Amino acid sequence: MQYGIAMPASASPADSTHQSASRRFATGRQFELRRDDALAVVTELAAGLRLYSRDGVQLTESYGDDEISPGATGITLAPWANRIEDGVWYLDGKKQQLDITEASRNNASHGLLRNTGYTLVDESEFSVTLEATVFPQHGYPFLLRHRVCYELDQNLDLRVAQTLINDSQATAPFVLGAHPYLRVGDVAPENLVLTVHAGTRLVADERLIPRSTAPVDGEYDFSGGAAVGTLLVDVALTDLAFDGGAARHTLTAPDGRSVSLEQDENCQYAHVFVTDTFPGRSKAVAIEPMTGPANAFNSGDGLRWLGPGEEFTMRWGITASL
Repeated sequence: MQYGIAMPASASPADSTHQSASRRFATGRQFELRRDDALAVVTELAAGLRLYSRDGVQLTESYGDDEISPGATGITLAPWANRIEDGVWYLDGKKQQLDITEASRNNASHGLLRNTGYTLVDESEFSVTLEATVFPQHGYPFLLRHRVCYELDQNLDLRVAQTLINDSQATAPFVLGAHPYLRVGDVAPENLVLTVHAGTRLVADERLIPRSTAPVDGEYDFSGGAAVGTLLVDVALTDLAFDGGAARHTLTAPDGRSVSLEQDENCQYAHVFVTDTFPGRSKAVAIEPMTGPANAFNSGDGLRWLGPGEEFTMRWGITASL
């Protein structure tokens, strides 16, 4: 199940389908899930989603065999998502200093497992479960496990469950998240329409650290559908509209085809990132489900605490109408 990746048309000839079993990938083992016309590829590195497609229509951004995920494409995030200002937070009044992993803004970014290989826990034809350990370290003195399960369900939708387990003897703070980029096949990103139903946006400074909140309006109001067009945003949204226990955010093509990210009520935040710096693409649209926003370890917004022996699960998924 770990070879034979269906890569996008932009991939190089060397990144062909049906690689030999001896091929090694920059993101480690490649776990393929196939169900009817649905395909998902999950990576050993960061338990990332490298590809999801239906009937040959690519629904997420991807990358070549010799690359790590550009722009954090598809990776899972623990024990925090997004950023911590200066890598500093306080535990019982004692300063904690995390490694700075976003040097340009002097932040600790995207958790502690971005460069970690996950261990296979379980796999079947339609699902795979991977797990990695967060070891105690400077800035985060806790022992945890992050378990990620990907599954293609009977409707061929992709379902993801991220579970954090506290093996420490102390209560640990956390935020969980994921970083998928969505697309609709070969439709030009500028021609897509983005729909996100949210009531509040977090107003961030130039380092992308939230400083206040405001009602969604203007360029941040996607509730009626906003053309990707010339849009460039990097914003966290909350007060999401949940229906049947899930909030749904959608990219729609001119021909009516669409792809949606769904997140459960444990994920009260969605981060929308529309960029023109994704390799080989004029635009790329990330919709990131998160249990808390950037700098939650300091603001307390969305921050959760996990007691010894406890576990917590967030669920999200990708669906399509083709």
